[in-house]
Amino acid sequence: MKKIRVLTVDDSALMRQVLATLLAKDPGIEVIGSAPDPYIAREKIKALNPDVLTLDVEMPKMDGVTFLEKLMRGHPMPVVMVSSLTEAGCQTTLRALELGAVDFITKPKIDLREGMEEIAQDLIAKVKAAACANVKREWLGVRREANPLTSHPSPLTVGSAMIKTTDTIIAIGSSTGGTEAVKDVLLSLPPNTPPILITQHMPERFTKTWADRMNSLCRISVKEAQDGDSVLPGHALVAPGGYHMALVRSGARYTVQISQDPPVNRHRPSVDVLFASVARYAGANAVGVILTGMGGDGAKEMLTMKQAGAFTIAQDEASCVVFGMPKEAIKFGGVDKVLPLGEIAGAILSHVSR
Repeated sequence: MKKIRVLTVDDSALMRQVLATLLAKDPGIEVIGSAPDPYIAREKIKALNPDVLTLDVEMPKMDGVTFLEKLMRGHPMPVVMVSSLTEAGCQTTLRALELGAVDFITKPKIDLREGMEEIAQDLIAKVKAAACANVKREWLGVRREANPLTSHPSPLTVGSAMIKTTDTIIAIGSSTGGTEAVKDVLLSLPPNTPPILITQHMPERFTKTWADRMNSLCRISVKEAQDGDSVLPGHALVAPGGYHMALVRSGARYTVQISQDPPVNRHRPSVDVLFASVARYAGANAVGVILTGMGGDGAKEMLTMKQAGAFTIAQDEASCVVFGMPKEAIKFGGVDKVLPLGEIAGAILSHVSR
């Protein structure tokens, strides 16, 4: 079996050693080298031709995002960003995902030994997913994004005048590659779209930064959910990192419940938690959408949604960065339609306009 060959780029020698140690826990991964800055990394990429790059966001001489942009123009390859949890780190990491990075991890706390096994599992899983990611296809879209406010597809208007928002709920689940996939869907939706609930696998702090970014770009309102928030037409609520989000209903009023119940499918927030609650409380008045991501979170409860009468959509393999979650949902038999990313918003609007 061919090993995944990884090059680590970080200005900290200690962090390079930590990453190499964590990745060495998996026999299918080989760290073939490291670099303290992008200039040395560029030469090592040419010489070693790694399968995956781990790239620090903040480095001297040239920051990680500037290097990523240059790299993706000349030599597109799978990149996993290594980010701090600061507000600036969140903003910069989300920009890296827009530029074509497959995923990111938050920087391990090198002064603590506790939790290192969990960090290793997360890092290994993301490197493995990156090695299989559809990076070159993704970069073709990124290269056209000179101005993110004007270069995205025009918002759809199909049936928007007839959209029936009463009682209809749209639930979206995604993981690896999902920050950009969800953005593509939301940008195409009109202001009178039915309420949207989103679970995107992402750590704390990152979800608020991402939701605020979506709110600045979309015609609908987007915010990180808080416990008890009302579920309203023209609004999208994003599950906070580290918390599950579930739909609840009291009479005719929908709200969301935010909890720190145990992880489901190793995730919190979990797509299965969201989908199960939507199946229970919205039933046939729901649309379920599962987008790009590794693993199988959401697959089981998407079937529950379909059995409850919901209309369900999965992103197709060709447009996914990682065809994991949609593939599992299709295997479970919970998907009504498999569509390219660019057709999903139209399918949602067409269904809710009937």
